[in-house]
Amino acid sequence: MKVLVADKFERSGLDGLEAAGCEVVFEPDLAGEGLTRAIATSLAEVLVVRSTAVTAPMLDAGRLALIVRAGAGYNTIDVAAASQRGIYVSNCPGRNAIAVAELAFGLILALDRRIPDNVAELRAGQWNKKAYSNARGLCGRTLGLLGGGHIAREMIRRAAAFGLNVVLWSRRFAGEQRALTESEAVAFGVAPALGQIAVTLAPTPGDVAAAADILSMHLALAPDTRQLVNAELLGRMQWGACFVNTARGELVDHAALAEAVRSRGLRVALDVFAAEPSAGTGTFSDPLIALPGVYGTHHIGASTDQAQEAIAAETVRIVRCYKETGKVPNVVNLARRSPATHRLVVRHRDRPGVLAHVFAHLREADLNVQETENIVFEGAAAAVARINLDGAPAPELCDRIAAGSADVLDLQVIAL
Repeated sequence: MKVLVADKFERSGLDGLEAAGCEVVFEPDLAGEGLTRAIATSLAEVLVVRSTAVTAPMLDAGRLALIVRAGAGYNTIDVAAASQRGIYVSNCPGRNAIAVAELAFGLILALDRRIPDNVAELRAGQWNKKAYSNARGLCGRTLGLLGGGHIAREMIRRAAAFGLNVVLWSRRFAGEQRALTESEAVAFGVAPALGQIAVTLAPTPGDVAAAADILSMHLALAPDTRQLVNAELLGRMQWGACFVNTARGELVDHAALAEAVRSRGLRVALDVFAAEPSAGTGTFSDPLIALPGVYGTHHIGASTDQAQEAIAAETVRIVRCYKETGKVPNVVNLARRSPATHRLVVRHRDRPGVLAHVFAHLREADLNVQETENIVFEGAAAAVARINLDGAPAPELCDRIAAGSADVLDLQVIAL
C-alpha cells in the first residue's frame, strides 16, 4: 500500500508506516496543483495531511481510498466530495487535547496577569509594578466552556487545579441547566474534579457567556457554529471578562469581538484567526490584534512534541488497521443512519452463487442494496445474510428467489 504524506510529519510516524509494510512518499511541502500532480503520479491509496487543503479535483486525480487528517479538525478537506467518491476520511480526535488545553490555560494566565505587556515594558526599560500588580486572580472564578469534547475535558481537569468553577455547554447536554452528575463526570473522565470544583451545565451558549469570568472556545467548525460568538453573545459577557479561542477562527465574528473589546473592556487571547497565512511563515494582519488587551499566538495549540508524536502514532494505527482489515477507525464521513427502509434476511446453504442469485433478482426489481452482512454458522454448512434495501421486496419477488435456488432455505422481510 502506498501512502503519500503531504505535510510535516513526525519521523516516528514515517517509520511506523514503513514498519506496517507501506511504501511511503514523503513530500511535506505539497499544496494546490503540486499536490494534485503528486496524487496522480504516485497513485497513492492513502493521503496524510495536516493543514493542507484537499479539494475535489485532487480526489479525481488518482486512486485515493483514504484520507487521514493528522489532527482533530478536518474542515480543510472536502468531505462531501470524498463521500461522493467513496473515499474514507479519518482523523485523530483527542490526541492533541492536552496540548491545546495547556496553551489555553497559558493564555488565560497571560490575560489575568498581563504577562506579555509586563515583558514588553521591561524590555523597553520601563518598571511599572504599580500598574501590573492589579490582577483579579483565578481561584474561585468561573470558567465558561463552549464545547464538551476531549479538550473541554482537559480544561476541566486543569480548572480544578486552579480552583476555577466551570459552566459548560455542549450539544450532548443542550437545553439542560443543572450540575453535572457524578456518573456523568465518570463517563466524561472528570470525576476527580467534582470533589474540588462545581461543574454546571448551561442550556445555551449565551447562558455560559453570561455566567463566565473567562469564556473559552472548544467547538468544531460546522454550519451551526460558524460565527456562534457574535454581537449578541458577546453582549451577555461581563464587563472586563476574558475571552480565549484556541479552536477555529471562523467561530467568532471578529468585528463584533473588536467592538466588545472597545466597549465592554474584554480581554482577548486568540490562537486562531479566520484569515491565516496558508504557509508556516508569511505576513499577517488583523486589526483586532492591534487593540490593547488582545494577545495572539500563531495557531500553535496542537504544536507540542508530545501531541505530534501521539498524532503520528494514531495515524499509523489508522493506516495499519485499514491495510490489514479493510476497516478505518475514526471515520467522519459514513452515514450515521442507513437510508435503508427494509431488511431481507436470507437463511441459506453456504455455497458459491447463492448470494449472486439473490442479488440478481434484487437488481431486476430495481432494489438497491445499502448494506449487507453474511454470517456463517459453525461448520460452514449454512449462513444467514442480512441485506438492507432501499425499498420493500414484494412477496412475488421473495417467492422467485426461493424457488430459483434449492440452497435458499428461508426468507424474511423486516421493515426498518
